[in-house]
Amino acid sequence: MAAGAGHPVTGRHTASGAGGSELTLDPLTRFAEQLVAAWGSWGPSMTPDAQRVAFISDRGGSPEVWVQDVLPATPTEATRISFCPDPVIAVSWSADSAWLACAVATDGGVRTQVWVVRPDGTDARRISGDPERHAVLGPWTRSGHRVVVTIPSTEVGEPTRAYLADPATGELDLLAVGELIHVLDLSAGERMLVMRDGARGHEFCVVVDRAEDAHHPVVPRPATGATDVAFIRPSPTGLDAPGVVYAATEVGLPRRQLIAYPVDPADWSRPPVVLASRDDAELEALDADDAGRMLLLVWNVSGRSELELYDTGTGAFTAVPGLPGAVATSPVLSRDGSSVLLAVEGPQRPRELWRLDTADFAWTRVSDVPDLPPVRLVVPTLERFSSADGREITGWLYRVPEAAESHADAPPSASATSTPDATSGWGAASGSWLLSAVETPAPGPAMLHLHGGPESQERPTFSPQHQLMVASGVAVFAPNVRGSSGFGREFVHADDVRKRQGAFDDVTAAAAFLVEAGVADARRIAVTGRSYGGYLTLAALAFTPGIFAAGVDICGMSHMLTFYAETEPWIAAAAVTKYGHPQHDQKFLRSISPLLRAENIDVPLLVVHGELDTNVPIGEAHRIVAALRELGRPVDYLELAGEGHEYRRADSRLLLIETMRAFLADTLRVR
Repeated sequence: MAAGAGHPVTGRHTASGAGGSELTLDPLTRFAEQLVAAWGSWGPSMTPDAQRVAFISDRGGSPEVWVQDVLPATPTEATRISFCPDPVIAVSWSADSAWLACAVATDGGVRTQVWVVRPDGTDARRISGDPERHAVLGPWTRSGHRVVVTIPSTEVGEPTRAYLADPATGELDLLAVGELIHVLDLSAGERMLVMRDGARGHEFCVVVDRAEDAHHPVVPRPATGATDVAFIRPSPTGLDAPGVVYAATEVGLPRRQLIAYPVDPADWSRPPVVLASRDDAELEALDADDAGRMLLLVWNVSGRSELELYDTGTGAFTAVPGLPGAVATSPVLSRDGSSVLLAVEGPQRPRELWRLDTADFAWTRVSDVPDLPPVRLVVPTLERFSSADGREITGWLYRVPEAAESHADAPPSASATSTPDATSGWGAASGSWLLSAVETPAPGPAMLHLHGGPESQERPTFSPQHQLMVASGVAVFAPNVRGSSGFGREFVHADDVRKRQGAFDDVTAAAAFLVEAGVADARRIAVTGRSYGGYLTLAALAFTPGIFAAGVDICGMSHMLTFYAETEPWIAAAAVTKYGHPQHDQKFLRSISPLLRAENIDVPLLVVHGELDTNVPIGEAHRIVAALRELGRPVDYLELAGEGHEYRRADSRLLLIETMRAFLADTLRVR
């Protein structure tokens, strides 16, 4: 950790880390510790009989694998499966229940390794990946215990290769070769392979007939869009084809929808058909039972989740009632279709595992839950405003506690509409607000938070960062600027390459909205963000000086050409459709690089970066900090040791939000 001129970076450390300590100095520090210590559970994978579940949890301070019964007859604690010191980011159970496959973040960084381990923690071995080589965990075969491992290129022009790995021997059999391939599924007999290829937003999905060594498009080509989920199942009664590929795709469609593509080696000419679509939502997750009789659909409705079951035989859809939270992720339908496991969260609770009985729609919590701060947490409202070109932009507004309370009965402002997050109060923390008084609740200090991607999406999830900031008196507004997912194909492509100015305009329009809505003092607004959001933060300060009073850039790009030169080759290859080509669009990329306008950044800036980040390499932080120091501008720098692009360790997350709080309290004059 290093500090520059202007505002020294400080971090409080306690004897027991994020779990709390008797040495805590003030209520907000203790509150930050409690928020970060509120661990979650996510990414479930069931045994074929749906009796056991493996999942990821950071209850020990860093993500690890845990195993437990789905519905224990008597209360039992989950068992930790320890096999390496690095964070585990995904786990999957083999079809024969004999193995767990795990994706491990090498040294906590961007590159991952694939490990296998027995469910009792024995026979652990790394089967692919190392500090210099990235390996991606794919699906298991539908029977037995071979797992797909994909190894992206390490050099420009080198292909990506996918293998079938035997966990018992470590043997790798070549499965497929392509530019940017991802294997999505294999048929039960392993003859048919479903995979996608292509750069960001320009992906195509194909079925590969391994017996004929031929591939067949699931979605039309060429067309823009992405296919996130696709798998093959037996055909329902009445369809004259051996199998069907079901996919959640936006390729050639206005939004992500459910399509079905007949798989028939005797006739590949039949086109895909749309089975389910919504004008107000996107299909963000999809799963099926083994027989292909039931599908589970998870819809993203302006950031909140809604579930449906689809009977492939009758074509009937059934809405699932009672989802116990605002946002559902990583859903898994059991092989017999009798149950669903998924992670559920909201602004007031971190991720928890829940089970749905598909027969009677009964919900049962599966995972243990952490202690939560004994104070009220803020529930955001969904706000809408217009950008410079008239495009509607939405965002989640976290008002400071007193303002949140007074806003409950207030009409929306003339320039916006707001929707309370009514689905996220389940089991909410109760009690008094942490702050007993704020001198001027609104307008007051505020911060914009810009998410990464840009194809990510801000949603009403559990955010220690947002909750700490509003508790300290800083309102938080997290907009989904153009380029965000969840709002249709046209919106996610509205910032591609030379349309980047539109995203810049969305950021300044968000600041104007806060002022017009009476939330923020125009002289006390900070702009913050991570990854692409960190880049937008730097761009806002460099290209539109005078609007923001401070900035926090977390792992953002400062120069697009050095980003391309130093990032991972597979990341660079996939990014050209979103940002531009480093050779063909070189002049344009220089024009949108904040580093080249560093002299315009004249307000305090905090730059944060992970030591091991190879997605947005750490040089992006070093260069902007050096440039501003040479200019004598107020810039602070926080480097998180042992972290990559994602900050997975509790002590790092605590240090980050406490540093942000101190920085914003100073620069925004929070009283």
